[in-house]
Amino acid sequence: MEDILTSLSTYGYIILAFYSFGGGMVALIGAGILSAMGKMDISSAILIATVANFVGDSVLFYLSQVNKKEVMSYMKKHKRKIAYTNLLMRKYGWLAVFLQKYIYGVKTLVPIVMGLTKYDFKKFVTLNFFASIVWGLVVGLISFYFSTAVRGWMV
Repeated sequence: MEDILTSLSTYGYIILAFYSFGGGMVALIGAGILSAMGKMDISSAILIATVANFVGDSVLFYLSQVNKKEVMSYMKKHKRKIAYTNLLMRKYGWLAVFLQKYIYGVKTLVPIVMGLTKYDFKKFVTLNFFASIVWGLVVGLISFYFSTAVRGWMV
């Protein structure tokens, strides 16, 4: 078990960066738990996850905006999720960029669907920047403090 924790603390930041690039919340939760155990640094984990998440969503938006025809061919399988994403965007507008970070199954589709529409790239990047910061702080700090509290109860 100690070998696994050592490996995770060694390669954890790299795993966190790649997983957060795709919008993964589980890796940041795991990093928060490992930080509470003293195996990782919570501020570094939040920074890495936030930057990777911001870059990942921005790249998805840009690629879908530039390659609309190619992206649409892949999106045919996900019509229900696209419809849900469109409803989310219509109902909440710019707030959808913030909300999508917490909804599994939609968090990858929102940047793609917004890129397929005529949404302004600069506006999306600005909203995504702040949404990524809020996402990183909320998920990272909640997992860190919750796991610290759980460890305190167990002792």
